[in-house]
Amino acid sequence: MGMRRGRTNKNPSSVFSHEFVIQNHADITSCVAMVFVIGLMFQATSPIASMFVALQHNVTVNSTESNDTFNLYTCGVKDLFTIFFYLLICIIAHAVIQEYGLDKLNRKMHLSKVKHSKFNESGQLMAFYFFSAAWGMDTILREGFHSINQLWQDYPHTNMPFIMKFYFIIQIAYWIHNFPELYFQKVKKDEMQGRIQYTVLYLVFISAAYVLNFTRVALLMMVLHYVVEFVFHLARLIYFADKQEVSTHCFMVFNALFVFVRLGTIILAVLTFWYGLQQSSQDVIDTASGNFNTKFVRINCLAALCLLQAWMMWGFITFHLKRIRERSVSTTTTRKTRSSPTKKKGKVHDEDFSSLPEVDQNTAQNGFRAKKGKKMN
Repeated sequence: MGMRRGRTNKNPSSVFSHEFVIQNHADITSCVAMVFVIGLMFQATSPIASMFVALQHNVTVNSTESNDTFNLYTCGVKDLFTIFFYLLICIIAHAVIQEYGLDKLNRKMHLSKVKHSKFNESGQLMAFYFFSAAWGMDTILREGFHSINQLWQDYPHTNMPFIMKFYFIIQIAYWIHNFPELYFQKVKKDEMQGRIQYTVLYLVFISAAYVLNFTRVALLMMVLHYVVEFVFHLARLIYFADKQEVSTHCFMVFNALFVFVRLGTIILAVLTFWYGLQQSSQDVIDTASGNFNTKFVRINCLAALCLLQAWMMWGFITFHLKRIRERSVSTTTTRKTRSSPTKKKGKVHDEDFSSLPEVDQNTAQNGFRAKKGKKMN
């Protein structure tokens, strides 16, 4: 990816200026990521570079049914190095999607500044949600987590397969990368609050599930949520493309899926934390074995998930009630304007009268008085 030069008359020699960093942040980030990749090629730097590129905390497990060995992974402090490297990869992928996809569409559509920002946000999130939902579905089918009792059986789920651990590393890295993107994309202050809010919520819940070893139920909930969010941002992009009929149908599908997934998430949370994990509950947290299945942890996880779903549902309901009120107000306004045509005609007559020259105004006024005198007689 070549460096993008903005249309500006400023001196390009100021390498450490904000404008230079924003315009070339993808190239700078790719150079930093390349340092770690090149470090793998040399024996002296390979151990350090592998901490960033490769997944850490691997455990070799022998199969009881056969003599085969499997490489599984646990979570640990070294994951922070891996998250940092894939944070750089997410920034590069974000820039590629923006430059070679969204920017080209924006030039064709000629959107306003407000719509331009929302279009970019929805385009980025739609690509991520589609990728994450497809990857999550494939992982669920491969690992056999589609059976409901697999969500709590054999807890703690400390030993994760490669694909599961890598999925959560990418998820955490992506949501962290949203913070520097606020600076790189020059997001306005009024839009910044909403983006920070949902980014923090994603980070807190996904990181908590990863650290507390509730990865199976978290994976299933994320896939359900990401499918709904994908439909929403797809409908939003279609709306920006002035395809009103198609976008209306997509929003209707989103409305139905949103309610269904909110209820489904609450049911999964109750089944897992209230019923399933209760069967193997213990009194004290065992951090050495990664067992957090205590009554205190389970109730707090269940309460947090239910409150989050209730908060999202409340926002959904208030939004639609607001739209219904706005439509009713606009309907009553149009009815009032239709029911009073005489006022409109009077206004039009006055406007036409004032637009005439002064001589014609006097003639019209004399004619109007003559007509009025005849009527009086």
